[in-house]
Amino acid sequence: MIIRFQKSFTDQYKKLTKFQKQLVEGALELFEENPMHESLRNHPLKEKWVSYKSIAADDDLRLHFRIVNEDIALFVAVGSHDELYK
Repeated sequence: MIIRFQKSFTDQYKKLTKFQKQLVEGALELFEENPMHESLRNHPLKEKWVSYKSIAADDDLRLHFRIVNEDIALFVAVGSHDELYK
């Protein structure tokens, strides 16, 4: 799976702590290898995020993305559960 980043994701990523960035990088590496790996808790979203999916970098840190085609995932948001669902 090829990963691309929307500017909104990049801007949010820059505001994360060093530790959070490491968690995100680990989740993205795992996603590249196996997007459906159990620890990522990959699932579709609802309501305003209905055409998107989410993976977990840890218990609270989420990465939202959409599948562009069978080879490309576009990551659009990263943050805590509360930040992304407010």
